[in-house]
Amino acid sequence: MRQIPFILFVVLIGLSTTTSAQRFDLGIKGGANLGKLSGQSFSDQFSLAYHLGGFAEIGLGRKWSIQPEVLFNQVNADTTSQFGDIYNNLLGNGNGSGNIRLRYLSIPLLLNYQLTKGIQLQAGPQFAILMDQNKNLLENGRAAFQNGDFSLQAGVQVRLSKFRIYGRYGIGLNNLNDIDNQDRWKSQTIQLGLGLAIF
Repeated sequence: MRQIPFILFVVLIGLSTTTSAQRFDLGIKGGANLGKLSGQSFSDQFSLAYHLGGFAEIGLGRKWSIQPEVLFNQVNADTTSQFGDIYNNLLGNGNGSGNIRLRYLSIPLLLNYQLTKGIQLQAGPQFAILMDQNKNLLENGRAAFQNGDFSLQAGVQVRLSKFRIYGRYGIGLNNLNDIDNQDRWKSQTIQLGLGLAIF
């Protein structure tokens, strides 16, 4: 199951390369994540984290391009006292509140539309695999979160020669709660960053 995002990534690059050789850029990128987990167990405030990775942009004509990426994403979230009320027999820290840190390997597959010269609208799915999580949340290191997250991304990217300045919003579609169905946890992320095309 974990291989599906990588297979889709390879297939998409192969198909795009064969259908159009007009433009191909390869680069690195990084920036800030403002993320939170929705649900009554979590604070309603965004917490600061970061993302780093690489991207490719493959031209599909004058206006359209595909932009697959591979990112290392960190998401931070704060629990509330309601977490302790719901999961009081599972907590390791005893007080029902604390900081959660999740690290994902994320693969966005974005479709770009050139709105005007240098400005692109972006939208597409993102597949994410949980690499590790803060084990201090639950007793005996029991996993609290699903191993994967599927979300939709949308935003704007500004192209300045080899540089990319971007902002996007992502909303998770699946429930991340791996304990039970008492509370549904979904991710929300705002990304702001800078990219550089190196090839």
